[in-house]
Amino acid sequence: MRDTVGRMSEPKSPWARPDGVDGADGWSPSPSPSATGGAGTPVGASRPVAGAGTPVGGAGNASAGAVGWAARPADPSRYRTGPVTRPSASPPSDPGDEQPPADPARRQRRLMLLFGGAAAGVFVIGLVVVLTLVLTGHAPSRRTLTAPPDNRPPLAKLCPPPSGAPASGAPVPPPPPGPRTVDPDAGISYRAYGAPWQPWRQVWGKGTLGVVYRIGQDFVTEAYDGTGYYASILSGSVPTATNDALTLDLKCTGRQVAADVQAEYYPQPNTKDVIRDELTTLGGRPAWVSVFRLHFSVPDLKAKDELVGVALIDVGRPNAAVLYVSIPGTHRQYDYVVDDVVASVRPT
Repeated sequence: MRDTVGRMSEPKSPWARPDGVDGADGWSPSPSPSATGGAGTPVGASRPVAGAGTPVGGAGNASAGAVGWAARPADPSRYRTGPVTRPSASPPSDPGDEQPPADPARRQRRLMLLFGGAAAGVFVIGLVVVLTLVLTGHAPSRRTLTAPPDNRPPLAKLCPPPSGAPASGAPVPPPPPGPRTVDPDAGISYRAYGAPWQPWRQVWGKGTLGVVYRIGQDFVTEAYDGTGYYASILSGSVPTATNDALTLDLKCTGRQVAADVQAEYYPQPNTKDVIRDELTTLGGRPAWVSVFRLHFSVPDLKAKDELVGVALIDVGRPNAAVLYVSIPGTHRQYDYVVDDVVASVRPT
């Protein structure tokens, strides 16, 4: 608002004297010595604004016996009031500043990204570990991929048993008359011969197939290698199947046994003339029979050839029976024994 003399009123400081106090109690700014001028009158001292005895703002605003003064400081820069501060009320919140409600789909996407990143990190670490193990030769997969040891008999490895039902065989004919040699371990019996044949008293097991010959007959045909050279009729058994399997590949196993005999019991090198190599029946049981003549030449040995017969008989056991007959060429008068003893085989 304007004052009574038409001037804009100056805003008052909170520390300013109340109205009517300036000059009423004799207060006035203390003049500085440098701010005086003429007859000791302070420069900028307060002076009446209106006529003598007339208060500023009219008679209605004057106190009894008091004269209104327009007080001003002598040096505004010296008596200037400082800034006035006061706590202000918090401004009303702007609706635009409010956070929108959480978006479930967005939160789920963040979780999926977090989980996906963690899974990718685990995969990378695992891949690095595996590659390190493989490159350094310590991969556990090398141990887990190693095949277990094959504990099957040699013949079962060379000639796996067929998947079909075991052969039933034919009725067992009665054995021929006369003395017989019985091999309970092999499960067969066969004809026994008189002199010069005598009971076999040795054990042969040179072959790689595990055939052991314990039962039979023999005689010495000539002295050789500090002991002698033999004509022989021997029997044994050989494991041909695994576990309790009762079937076997007669052709494969029969030929393997014949090859084992040729490689282990005769001078090397030698050649073979095949006389018989076939599937047949012996004593009502399935069998494979191989008959051949071997030729060889060894110093200090008179025999240059030998007639050999090998019969593999399926006796209904995991082990097959083997009959092995050998007649040196120096005693061909006994060649008939090969076919005769083979035909006399019967299961026990």
